[in-house]
Amino acid sequence: MSLSATTARPSPAAPPSPDVDRRRRRGRLLNRLDVKYSPYLYIAPFFLIFGVFGLYPMLRTAWMSLHDWDMIGEHTFIGFDNYTRLVSDEYFWNALVNTFGIFALSTIPQLLLALFLANLLNRSLLRAKTFFRMAIFMPNVVSVAAVAIVFGMLFQREFGLFNWLLSFVGVDPVDWDGHRWSSWTAISSMVNWRWTGYNTLILLAGMQAIPKDLYEAAEIDGAGPWRQFWQITLPMLKPTFIFVVILSTIGGMQLFTEPLLFGNGNIIGGNQREFQTLAMYMYEMGIVNLNTAGYGAAVAWAIFMIIIVVSLFNFLLVRRSAK
Repeated sequence: MSLSATTARPSPAAPPSPDVDRRRRRGRLLNRLDVKYSPYLYIAPFFLIFGVFGLYPMLRTAWMSLHDWDMIGEHTFIGFDNYTRLVSDEYFWNALVNTFGIFALSTIPQLLLALFLANLLNRSLLRAKTFFRMAIFMPNVVSVAAVAIVFGMLFQREFGLFNWLLSFVGVDPVDWDGHRWSSWTAISSMVNWRWTGYNTLILLAGMQAIPKDLYEAAEIDGAGPWRQFWQITLPMLKPTFIFVVILSTIGGMQLFTEPLLFGNGNIIGGNQREFQTLAMYMYEMGIVNLNTAGYGAAVAWAIFMIIIVVSLFNFLLVRRSAK
């Protein structure tokens, strides 16, 4: 008898029942739907919240800017008349100059100091790194109102600390909130003190993401710390630095609380509008003056467009300078 004749052949597998086949198809369909649509369900809460509290107010403000809007409820469609009014509004241009002046005095020194501190905290020879990182972030935790009160006392004309220090070098007391440049300096010092540590930690996180092998290879080739900073740290830190610049630009163009509290709640920013920012002017036109809410909405959209233009300019400038 041959071996093939004695070997038992396996019987063919029985086909699955209709119920089992239906469950398998349903399971495969659910898996495909889960892979395809689950990510959208996970991020849906953000877009819902943004749509209610972000997108809708923006569209509503754009619609208001096209009207002669009274907060009592009366409004008349006037097209782009509110935007043409901005061109000839001296108070708007004054607020624009003030905003850019404070922005320049705060953002540029702030970013340079944050870059220096981040590089210092990133050194391996520094001891108690955690303590210094926590300490440098503490000003950002302090309330803006508390910061404004303290700095308002420091910049007092008669009994302020800074005028007292200036008296030792023969400088007369400065009326810090009575002149444009002095008020810009005082407000920018508040902004720098509060936000330098925040930007420092962001830049520090970017520095720590740079591979250590690059520094070791540069050190073997004889490159000193200064050359390593220019040849390795800055080029590798470019994406993080661009993010910090854009973030600082958005905050600088929307500056409101610091100058408002520095002027003791005076929405016009001093007797002659010496330090009234665009955000303060928008609040004055849109909220304080109830019959010019449409014009205030136009100022809000003007701020939005200015932020986009300035952020794009800073992005291109930093990107080109980092090459």
